[in-house]
Amino acid sequence: MITCRLILPQQQAEEKNRERRTMSNAGHIAEDRAPGGARPPSQLRQLAAASIGNAVEWYDWYAYSFLAVYFAGQVFPEGAGNSLVPLLSTFAVFAVGFFMRPVGGLLMGAIADRRGRRTALTLTILLMGGGSLLVALTPTYATTGLLAPLVLVIARLVQGLSVGGEFAASTTFLVESAGPGRRGLFSSFQYVSTTAGQLLASGTAALLAALLTEQQMGQWGWRVAFLFGALLSLLGLWIRRGAQETLHSAETPDAKQQAADRPGLFEALRRHPRQSLLICGITAGGTIAYYTWTTYLPTYAQVNAGFDKGDSLTVGTLSLVFFALLQPLGGMLSDRIGRKPLLLGFSLGFAVLAVPLLHLVTDAFVSLLLVQCAGMVLLTGYTSVAAAVNAEVFPARVRAAGIGFPYSLTVALFGGTAPYVGTWFKQAGHAGLFPWYVAALCLVSFFVYLTLPETARQKLDK
Repeated sequence: MITCRLILPQQQAEEKNRERRTMSNAGHIAEDRAPGGARPPSQLRQLAAASIGNAVEWYDWYAYSFLAVYFAGQVFPEGAGNSLVPLLSTFAVFAVGFFMRPVGGLLMGAIADRRGRRTALTLTILLMGGGSLLVALTPTYATTGLLAPLVLVIARLVQGLSVGGEFAASTTFLVESAGPGRRGLFSSFQYVSTTAGQLLASGTAALLAALLTEQQMGQWGWRVAFLFGALLSLLGLWIRRGAQETLHSAETPDAKQQAADRPGLFEALRRHPRQSLLICGITAGGTIAYYTWTTYLPTYAQVNAGFDKGDSLTVGTLSLVFFALLQPLGGMLSDRIGRKPLLLGFSLGFAVLAVPLLHLVTDAFVSLLLVQCAGMVLLTGYTSVAAAVNAEVFPARVRAAGIGFPYSLTVALFGGTAPYVGTWFKQAGHAGLFPWYVAALCLVSFFVYLTLPETARQKLDK
């Protein structure tokens, strides 16, 4: 009995030492530990919360552009008998929403840094759903006059605020939820879900157009798509409610400590100006290439090569599916070999090949499909790691706001304007200059990527 009493405390001490060493190693290695010492969240649930919600956001965002041709005449008056005036007005409102994105990136990013990622993600999906419902309920110009376009502008401003904040919040949430050696993989689902939302929007518009007459689509059919988007937002909200917070300070029980830790609205810009400029440089080439290949290329083929409109939509859809499938592969590759090789390959590839690829576009179906898919392979070097690279640049305390504003501003300046710039070059008689414009911006990003440290194996600050 005496021997047992002597050995038992010794065994307990040794066991406690082993536990301490295990906990120490786990604290160093396991980056997915939940805030406040809680049980680590299900990574699949975290991934679904960010990805499905993000897909819903982008469905609502893209539905506007796919259905604009149907509701333009309902909301805006025709100018001197010119039927293009309502459509141009509708796309002007689309642009207004785009330039609201930096404001959303700053405000929602600050909320994500002050109140937690979950709070910001909840707000963004509520705003997007509310914006979609407002579009669906927009009155016609014939019944309310100027109130109709005013309601549409307000709805689009709300949606722009939402989508600007969504990237900042979902990027940080995705990357902070990832386990060791999986940040690149989780990062890639930012563009998997974005593409899924775009495909769902185009598919919904195509299905409604097939089931209804053009008159029915113009009268009420387009509203169905936006009501569907509002309902989808409720689904996304329900899924996100089950997600676990990834920002440690948001779970701090001490209210005074929480208040002291909360950053100011412009703290990321004021204290980390170099990182903010770095986000602009990282994004410039990526966003011009992304919007050129995923949004403008079908129009480019129609305008410059006489490509059939229906075939261009088919090619666009096929290439987007191919693009979505590539993203996890790129993310996993970056977890193995690092982010820089993929970024450098993307930027140098586009700097060298953007001009010859765009000049290869003809009116042949296979030609456009090959050009679009080749560009998607190169583009994956950026899109599959963009969320991870952006998140790894900033400390957790200001990560969402630090990403949100410079990223959204750069997208608005270079990505959102890509179709307009391409069309302007064509109208000015210099269509051949647009590929050089794309190549030049990618070359700028190439030199920025050269200065980046490799962050794939660094521990992420939370």
